[in-house]
Amino acid sequence: MRYEAPSTTKEAVNLLAKAKGAAYVLAGGTDLLVRMKSDLIEPDLIVDIKRIKGMCEIKKTESGFTIGACVSAAQMGEHSGLKKAWPGVVEAANLIGSDQIQGRCTVVGNLCNASPAADSVPAMIAAGAKVVIAGPNGKRTVSIDKVVTGPGKTSLKKGEVVEAITLAKPEPKTGDAYLRFIPRTEMDIAVCSAGVSMTLGAKGVVKKACVVLGAVGPTAVIVPAAAKAIIGTKLDDAALAKLTAACEKACAPIDDKRGTIEFRTEVAGVLARRAAKIAYDRAGGK
Repeated sequence: MRYEAPSTTKEAVNLLAKAKGAAYVLAGGTDLLVRMKSDLIEPDLIVDIKRIKGMCEIKKTESGFTIGACVSAAQMGEHSGLKKAWPGVVEAANLIGSDQIQGRCTVVGNLCNASPAADSVPAMIAAGAKVVIAGPNGKRTVSIDKVVTGPGKTSLKKGEVVEAITLAKPEPKTGDAYLRFIPRTEMDIAVCSAGVSMTLGAKGVVKKACVVLGAVGPTAVIVPAAAKAIIGTKLDDAALAKLTAACEKACAPIDDKRGTIEFRTEVAGVLARRAAKIAYDRAGGK
């Protein structure tokens, strides 16, 4: 196995593009190293991107936030500006693993690992996050929901590496939230989850919304019908009932030892409803 630690994104891209055999990017390593130790993968090349300038930084600008690919979940939890702007995204990131894992794991790794149960993904999609991808043909920016194409699969092409995730500065009266259900009290994988963001207009009426479910399909599930159900309302019981029904209808989960199809479907609706209430309160709704 060959190990490389480039100092620029261009070097990382060149290494990945020219690699023969299985090449993997190392950021936090909390998924990659486990898979290696479990003999699930045998890398021919590992490209460690932590020495690349900016990869371990959160940058706040006039337009929002840029989260480097190697920024840990712990760093996100300690960033007051990010927590204030997008508390749901930070909450989701801070549910990945234990305290020890938090110091290493990254939301970019959580995204690129492409698990249907990834905690950070529904929250980032709901918040409208985008991904900056560097490759042999330059850089491209895509919305988060375009990255994962199936369990363990992404749309990244040979030689491409995620450089950062960007989150726009939220509009006034915007709130977001993320909730999940797990069998244990902590350090478990989501049986189902829900990320919700919304922006309020005059008199507490929902002007914009996005509802995303996790662990109920091969990828995170955006539910436009659920957002439509609450837009134009003050999140009354009737609107929440429609949101719940829309989420249940959008579910296509699997049966396994951690949850049945029926259970996941029902709980996903409940979580979306609860997350919507939290997001509404955070947006200033009453």
